[in-house]
Amino acid sequence: MTLQDRLDAFKAEFRAGKPPYNVPASVIATMDRATGELIASGAAERALQAGDYAPDFTLPAHDGTQVSLHALLARGPLIISFYRGVWCPYCNMELQALQATLPAFRDAGASLIAISPQTRPNSRKSVQTNGLDFPILSDAHNQVAEAFGLRFALPDYLVELYKSLRNDLPGFNGDDSWTLPMPGRFVIGQDGMIRYAEVNPDYTRRPEPADMLPAVRAAALVRA
Repeated sequence: MTLQDRLDAFKAEFRAGKPPYNVPASVIATMDRATGELIASGAAERALQAGDYAPDFTLPAHDGTQVSLHALLARGPLIISFYRGVWCPYCNMELQALQATLPAFRDAGASLIAISPQTRPNSRKSVQTNGLDFPILSDAHNQVAEAFGLRFALPDYLVELYKSLRNDLPGFNGDDSWTLPMPGRFVIGQDGMIRYAEVNPDYTRRPEPADMLPAVRAAALVRA
């Protein structure tokens, strides 16, 4: 089963309104409205693209170490996955798929990290819950996501819905801005150039991790 097959199966169960989800149709409609508006805004087209240069950053990993883009690129090409948080089932399935593809990434000489706005304890939970062998970095206030063009503010009506569902983003993120990153994946060469970029404002759609391998292998041939 592909990653998208798994995501589609979960989405179908969630939308069916059956236990354990029991989600009213009005909630689904509100979520769909917000996703549709984000797609229509063209925000994804304004994110960094292949051929752009990645902005440098230093962020804390789940284990407390400071991780910088510069240091990671000194080792070889880098894969970055931006995701919403441990509370998002779609993101957790993507992290698991990335973990399954990690040996192929490493064989190609690349490192893998994931970045979310959640606090470091929640990043640790992401690692433990999904059995990950790669770092999760905490991007407070979505500052790095903003630099990559991924940060967006939730509309007021979606904030109210999240509050009613007890989805406490300020608690998860240690930040009351009610912002999230659009899910995005990037392959960055040692020279800092982005070789692959995939950004989707529909958080239920994620490409297969193996789709990045050609770009990873090509990036490994180019030295800084």
